[in-house]
Amino acid sequence: MLLRLDMASRTPIYMQIRNQVVLGIAAGELAPGERLPTIRALAEQCGVNMMTVSKAYSLLRQEGYITADRRGGTVVSGSPGTGALSEKYAAALKVIAAEARLAGLDEEEFASLCRQAYKGGA
Repeated sequence: MLLRLDMASRTPIYMQIRNQVVLGIAAGELAPGERLPTIRALAEQCGVNMMTVSKAYSLLRQEGYITADRRGGTVVSGSPGTGALSEKYAAALKVIAAEARLAGLDEEEFASLCRQAYKGGA
């Protein structure tokens, strides 16, 4: 699993790891049942502290994106697929929509960007 981390970003490294795993699952790059690197291996690969990776994996487990057991390692779960965003992400989406409006995007431009992102585009 190749992650691109931006050490200069304001986004914490553990959240960058979490986000890239979620994006990989959504894009089909990480399939249900696929094993993820151990915490130690991913920390070494990324050049970060093991606690940083542990925090990202813990968050992903809480959200239902991965499962872990001592014998089988950490694997990608099937999609949590609840059909609804958590309150946390619904609130974040509202902020993003407000920022888009303030940046001068009309509703159709914003919707177009959302469709691109939803389909995995940049």
